[in-house]
Amino acid sequence: MRNVYEVRIAWGDCDPAGIVFYPNYFAWFNAATDALFASVGLPLEQAMARHGIVGWPMVDTRASFRLPSRFGEVLRIESHLQAFQRSSFEVRRRACKADGTLAVEARDIRVWTSSERGTLSGRRIPDEVRELFVLGS
Repeated sequence: MRNVYEVRIAWGDCDPAGIVFYPNYFAWFNAATDALFASVGLPLEQAMARHGIVGWPMVDTRASFRLPSRFGEVLRIESHLQAFQRSSFEVRRRACKADGTLAVEARDIRVWTSSERGTLSGRRIPDEVRELFVLGS
């Protein structure tokens, strides 16, 4: 299952050199994950209410920055759900400029997370959630 999330780079997203300050990519990757799940009919708010989770936080990430991105450009962040584990899932990403040139390649692992008495822990991802991505492939 793939989804595309577009970002128009704002002036405030950039450092003094005029290029995207790299932590902003990870904020966009988070939004792209939410959009990926929403594209199969499970927005984060609904997942929280229906499955009792507090979210799907990033626990491991890696990115390769190929080209700088600048104020005013549009990035197309393509997200692909690579695999499910018991309580985690891996998302692969490609952030491309409007002409299709690859700017960033990344992957992150996220955990289907619940909270009991203030303690965060992974919870088994329900079969019905996994099926949304099989059916949407």
